[in-house]
Amino acid sequence: MQRFRPVQVLIVEDSPDDVEIARRAFKKSGIASDLLLARDGQEALDVLFGERARRNGAPTAPPDFILLDINLPKVNGLEVLREIRASDEVAAVPVVVLTASGREEDVNRSYQLGANSYIQKPVVFDRFLEVLVVLGKYWFDVATLPQVPYRERAQP
Repeated sequence: MQRFRPVQVLIVEDSPDDVEIARRAFKKSGIASDLLLARDGQEALDVLFGERARRNGAPTAPPDFILLDINLPKVNGLEVLREIRASDEVAAVPVVVLTASGREEDVNRSYQLGANSYIQKPVVFDRFLEVLVVLGKYWFDVATLPQVPYRERAQP
């Protein structure tokens, strides 16, 4: 699918190493992407719904895609996912859970809350990079992402 602007990806991840692997993978996949970063669940909610969701009082476009860890400080990723799916503004944005947890209850709960996919982080660097490259190619080259409209202007 031909894109006329870079794909905006929100990475919600508290591990700097995993963030760097994601950056490298998206670059390696050849997908033009604008990466936003939230280092904890509260920061993710602020990017999506708070002050960072607007620039100079004007609405910003929501991200096209969210890569979400569930083991996060402040607000856990499952709560972030619940808030995303409960919001008319960003509910249609694809969310892929990428986490170290392989616990069955985390997998099941993520899908119950509306995750589009659940991936357990590989522990080997090369495999982790490969998984993220494939993920990027699928979501940004094969799949058609929803066109999420700009947020409504905030009323003073």
